Amino acid sequence: MRTIWWIIWKEFRQIRRDKQMRGTLLIAPVIQLILLGYAATTDVHDLRLVVCDLDRTSESRQVVRELVSSGYFDVVASVDRAADLEPYFAHQRADVGLVFPDGFERAILTGERTRVQALFDGADAVRASTAVGYAGAIIATRGQRVVMREIERSGRRLEVGSVRLESRLWYNPDLKSVRYMIPGVIALILMITTVGLTASGLVKEREIGTMEQLIVTPLRPYQLMFGKTIPFALIGLIDVVLVTMVAQYWFDVPVRGSLFLLWGLSGIFLLTTLGLGLLVSTFAKTQQQAMLISTLFVMMPFNLLSGFVFPIESMPRVMQWMTYPISLRYFLVIIRGLFLKGVGWAELQDQALAMFGCGVLVMALSILRFRKRLE
Repeated sequence: MRTIWWIIWKEFRQIRRDKQMRGTLLIAPVIQLILLGYAATTDVHDLRLVVCDLDRTSESRQVVRELVSSGYFDVVASVDRAADLEPYFAHQRADVGLVFPDGFERAILTGERTRVQALFDGADAVRASTAVGYAGAIIATRGQRVVMREIERSGRRLEVGSVRLESRLWYNPDLKSVRYMIPGVIALILMITTVGLTASGLVKEREIGTMEQLIVTPLRPYQLMFGKTIPFALIGLIDVVLVTMVAQYWFDVPVRGSLFLLWGLSGIFLLTTLGLGLLVSTFAKTQQQAMLISTLFVMMPFNLLSGFVFPIESMPRVMQWMTYPISLRYFLVIIRGLFLKGVGWAELQDQALAMFGCGVLVMALSILRFRKRLE
């Protein structure tokens, strides 16, 4: 027992001397709890609503006001034709589209049956199903209230509940969660693989002493850095092909967009993941530290704040600002758009440029840090 006690004492002393390990073990859990406490929410609010009001009456406008006042919806645009709704969904600028038919107010006041058409972005199955419930309940309640008011005023017998919500789910009409989750899992696998491989591979070179041997050769720092990271980039691109084939032929989640565009934009995403792996390798002294730092400070925050599990729109405003430097946020929109919606470069260019900016910034910081360590 005495021997075990001394081994335990020795381990605690070693952890106390290792500043990086001490910070990782004590600070990381606090940061993760803060992130998880704010980001981990299944509440859905601020659904982006586009309205096509063909009736243009006080009653249709009142329905929209009640949807907004509920806190679940936020009107982002109004259009004159139902056909004009599609670009908002394709460009990720709308979650719900409402079409009020001509004669909507007259139908309610006379007790006739009428329908409000609601279009939902079914690419996010959970968010879409919640939106369907919210909109249906609010519109039905409003219709009943108007009918009861008219009955009391005129004394006529009218049909209560004559307003129906006609729902149409685009891109994922069956609301199969696998079609939404599989593209996100592909992005997550690509990040985990390339960040972990790059960080562990470079740290391993330092552990076994071959990094020092390479440093004393005539190689320039940038040659050494690119020589070490390009193989992992190629492995990442091969992984994209493999997991895409599995998604298509095993899970029956086809790519509706361009495969070449998917491959090219995945390469831009690798700028960030390889840069993060390179950056982690400059802080870690062992492979164990590299994996721990990668998991606690890269993979977990990216997972929580990217919208992979929890919708960004449901997070507090400060947390939403924190998601902008995270390239996985943009890549998830890209890969889900290509898999589920079949969109092209015109719809994805904003996300691609933002992701490219994040990648260049991370890679630049990593190169500066790596060069400093070599020198």
